[in-house]
Amino acid sequence: MIRATVLRALVLTAAFAAALMPVTCLGENSNRLPPKATKLPAKATKNLPPELLSLLRQKKMPKHSQILVRVFKEEAELEVWKQDTTGSFQILKTYPICRWSGDLGPKLQEGDRQTPEGFYRVTPELMNPHSNYYLAINIGYPNSFDKANNRDGSLLMIHGDCWSSGCYAMTDEQISEVYSLARDSFLGGRPSFQVQAYPFRLTPENLARHRNNPNLAFWKMLKIGNDHFEATHLEPKVNVCNRRYVFDAQSPPSSPKSLVFNPTDKCPAFVVNPQIARRALEKQRADEFEYAQLLKDNVPAAPIYSELDGGMNEVFLARFPNRVTLSKKIGLDLAQHPIELLMGEHQRMHALKARDIAVPAAHHADQGIE
Repeated sequence: MIRATVLRALVLTAAFAAALMPVTCLGENSNRLPPKATKLPAKATKNLPPELLSLLRQKKMPKHSQILVRVFKEEAELEVWKQDTTGSFQILKTYPICRWSGDLGPKLQEGDRQTPEGFYRVTPELMNPHSNYYLAINIGYPNSFDKANNRDGSLLMIHGDCWSSGCYAMTDEQISEVYSLARDSFLGGRPSFQVQAYPFRLTPENLARHRNNPNLAFWKMLKIGNDHFEATHLEPKVNVCNRRYVFDAQSPPSSPKSLVFNPTDKCPAFVVNPQIARRALEKQRADEFEYAQLLKDNVPAAPIYSELDGGMNEVFLARFPNRVTLSKKIGLDLAQHPIELLMGEHQRMHALKARDIAVPAAHHADQGIE
């Protein structure tokens, strides 16, 4: 019964896709949207490749167990975690991201080209088997946190074809695997799965490097959920109140009432699940000690990314040399230069602009809408 319900939801997604506005992050033309479909296309029903099925057996992960996706912009990596037979999440596979757009930092508004950062949930209705970019998974932006903070935007995806304008773009081969893993999780009776999107791996070293970034406080809030997951290998329960994320909250022992969270209201009295809190606090204290030591040693701070146009995992640079660029104001191929040189050029261009010296606009390879 559960599998039949999920299958119906996936089939309805095909018809749902036809009624959508153009996929914002892809810049798709509404004239290219598929007609209403009566069944799923073959690409959306493909079995997992034998190598991946073998890896599932090796890691003792049932084919239909829950998944969890983690995305890291700066490293340009997407991780798929999956529950093993003990019920804990373990890493299944890390996929290099072929393309993401915008700067480090959260998405704020429609049209800013930013890829989202935060905690999101994907349901079967957010799976698009008829994407013009092979297959697509809508991550569910904006969530309640985004809405409470007046952030807007729509149809932000993980999809194929290695083109991005506000999305996390994979190759068709990669999204085929990720899509199939998500589909099989739904067929196991799971109503949704969590996506955690980060600017980079939230290590003490990375936070110390980016200590001057105006998004640091937001990233430290995300780190609480990150630490809960990494310390326990359990999916963090996410709520929003007072326009902030809250993780693994439960009612105080003396309270008979169930917790009610309103994203824009004051947070209710709550405690963090003590088993999770203890392990997360140990990690937090160790990380804070290391972070303080790094600041004491005055480790170099990274330049603040400004008007950069995203990134690409280095494994794709030779295959797609023209798909990562700086903004129109700079005009260098990111694939050809280390970030330090690019930021130096960025600063030089701004200095020239300040002296009213014209800077030729560069051709921009990715002309998406978002």
